[in-house]
Amino acid sequence: MSSPGSTSSTERYVVRSVRAEEWPAAKALRLVALQDPVAHLAFLETYDDAMARPDSFWQERTAGASVGSGDARQFIVEGPDGEWVGSVTVLVEEAGTTDWAGFPVERRQGHVVGVYVRPEHRGCGLTELLFDEALQWAWDIDVEQVRLIVHEDNGRALRFYRRIGFLPSGVSVPLTAGSAESELEYVLERP
Repeated sequence: MSSPGSTSSTERYVVRSVRAEEWPAAKALRLVALQDPVAHLAFLETYDDAMARPDSFWQERTAGASVGSGDARQFIVEGPDGEWVGSVTVLVEEAGTTDWAGFPVERRQGHVVGVYVRPEHRGCGLTELLFDEALQWAWDIDVEQVRLIVHEDNGRALRFYRRIGFLPSGVSVPLTAGSAESELEYVLERP
């Protein structure tokens, strides 16, 4: 708790949804995230693959997760100087469809992807702020649960997800079709 007259470490930051025209900043932050030492565990995409994508890809991706898009929302954290220092995206998966891995979706759910906070801004509560905003959006649009997929060797992420209430579902998701390597699904039920 902050004492009178002091500023908490997160008060200097703003968490908000992206806007479609901000695709250059979304692209730049994603490229930084893909260079993180644990990017090979945290993301299904490589830096080289992302760099090779045309601007039209980034424009469509950002527009599809911006304010008013409906079935996805990307949230970012802006630092005091306006620099984007973190991001999380929630994709809505509708009951009766299949997910990206080909599994049937049984309930309307949110799927958290692209979690990243720049190393120099970690440890002060920004990831919690991002998740607070992302989860509130998901609950406000009536998803029944939120899930995420995490690599079992990504200890920092696993500890964080467990701490904020995500629990293992018992489902393993192969990284690619026919792959022996898989990741673990964690879920958070609607409060």
